[in-house]
Amino acid sequence: MKFSFSPEQDEFRSNVRRFLADRSPTKEVRRLMETDAGWEREGWQKLNAELGLTAIRIPEAYGGHGFGFGEHCVVLEEMGRALLCAPYFATTVLAAGAILNAGTEADKRALLPGIADGETIATLASAEDSGAWDAAATTLTATPLGGVYKLNGHKSYVIDGHTADTVIVLGRAPGTTGGTGLSFFVVKGDAAGLARRALKTMDPTRKMARLTFDGVEASLLGEQGAASAPFAKTMIEASICLANEMVGGAERLREDALAYAKLRVQFGRQIASFQSMKHKQADMLLDVEMSKSAAYFAAAALDDGDNDIAATASLAKASASETYLQTAIHAIQIHGGIGFTWDNDTHLWFKRAKSSEVLFGDAHYHREQMIRHWGTAA
Repeated sequence: MKFSFSPEQDEFRSNVRRFLADRSPTKEVRRLMETDAGWEREGWQKLNAELGLTAIRIPEAYGGHGFGFGEHCVVLEEMGRALLCAPYFATTVLAAGAILNAGTEADKRALLPGIADGETIATLASAEDSGAWDAAATTLTATPLGGVYKLNGHKSYVIDGHTADTVIVLGRAPGTTGGTGLSFFVVKGDAAGLARRALKTMDPTRKMARLTFDGVEASLLGEQGAASAPFAKTMIEASICLANEMVGGAERLREDALAYAKLRVQFGRQIASFQSMKHKQADMLLDVEMSKSAAYFAAAALDDGDNDIAATASLAKASASETYLQTAIHAIQIHGGIGFTWDNDTHLWFKRAKSSEVLFGDAHYHREQMIRHWGTAA
């Protein structure tokens, strides 16, 4: 395991941070989050034309750069720091992850180049109205009909589902339950019978949608009935990637709160000099650094093929969930009365922290997953 970044990775991080500071200031975040789509294709194309970020983890054979999760998570951490409004997570983590984990060679050659060059916006539709993120909760049915499949049912909490060009859908054969009969399917965003409705959520910087499938034509991705294991792997990767994104946001909140504390004067002194403020800042720093370590370790474990990756992913997600939200709470308190106002930017990261806390399962869920994994391993 490597617990430090290489000089090349540090330089890469600096370049991404400078780029996002220019492309995603809070003024731009506020503008985009008020739009229906939540992002603009012109800005998305610039993101990929200048840095090629959508190609980071995709193998070179499919038009990508072939880097590992270490580099991919650097990008996600910096995007979390900048609160970038773009379909990056949905496309490169969820959709591309599902294709890489479940697709045949033909599937990968057909679907991944478009994602790598930034032309295709894609997402993964797995959860339903129950909000459960495990495959066993799937009720959407896929019925074979003349060489294609007809999908019937619904999916909810689909990240960027209302604007995606391609939707990877988790469904099951009629009459099956639990982890059996599960398959991935590819659906065009404008397919007949597909109704997409944007959801009103707490976090306007990350759009979600509810998709209704009424006899929607779909093609099979990978092997029929073999999606359970690839889906579990995709969720492990997504949890680790989200954890890295979350520690980026937490670090930004901590730094901004500290800068404000050094600026704000009360009773003739900077509030940063008060003992209670020093304690709070020390707690924030400790929490963020510990969560960073867990997130970085998990990304390295993915690249190294660690056998305990399921437990490691849950540890990283649980730690990042609690740290991000608690850091946001501290940041608002440090800002005082202005921290609760719309004009102050702190609430933007607070809402992302709260929505990310429950995305793919909250800290309680992931701690339970850790216990189950270690119990099985023992």
